[in-house]
Amino acid sequence: MENSNTLDHLLEIEAKASALVNDAQEEAEKRIHESEIKNQAAYEERFKAEAQKLEDALIKEKERLRTQYKQTLEKYRNDISNININTDRFSSLLNKYIAGES
Repeated sequence: MENSNTLDHLLEIEAKASALVNDAQEEAEKRIHESEIKNQAAYEERFKAEAQKLEDALIKEKERLRTQYKQTLEKYRNDISNININTDRFSSLLNKYIAGES
């Protein structure tokens, strides 16, 4: 009978150990899941912040280039408007060319 009690006692200990292992596994999975959620939230927050920095830099660079383009175009227009065009000489050369003179 003593062997039966010992065996029952060992089975009881094994069942408690199994329950303890299952509880530990569930707790580990819960902690892992919570950690994944926390890390995902931190990643998304960091990603959004970095994306916003890049977007702000892009907007700033586009504005800088737009201003530079306008300044370059304005300078070009001023340079062209300041060119002295000799229309009489051009007409004379064109008439000679059309008339076949060299």
